[in-house]
Amino acid sequence: MPPNFYERVWAFVGEVPRGRVVTYGQVAVVLGAPSAARAVGYALRALPPETDTPWWRVINAKGGISLRGRGHGADLQRELLEGEGVVFDEADTVDLRVYRWWPDEEGGGLSPA
Repeated sequence: MPPNFYERVWAFVGEVPRGRVVTYGQVAVVLGAPSAARAVGYALRALPPETDTPWWRVINAKGGISLRGRGHGADLQRELLEGEGVVFDEADTVDLRVYRWWPDEEGGGLSPA
């Protein structure tokens, strides 16, 4: 049986290299479901607690952290990204021109569909 959408999201996000980011919408497009950015967020929220999938490398299209209610989860995501060398500007966003990763870079990533 082929993997379901959540499993495909987890696999794709697992390919994102350290110090790089992708957006929710970008993941959806690469997986062949361009209108499923919100579902990408749901998939990441459904990750098993013991996962090693780097969920923190997925940010919004503006280059910011999108965790609902901000707080500890948003602080943790920023801390993890900064620990990998990702720099936030004064507007608390990441320069996607610098840090965004595409699957065809560096020989990694999954096929879109």
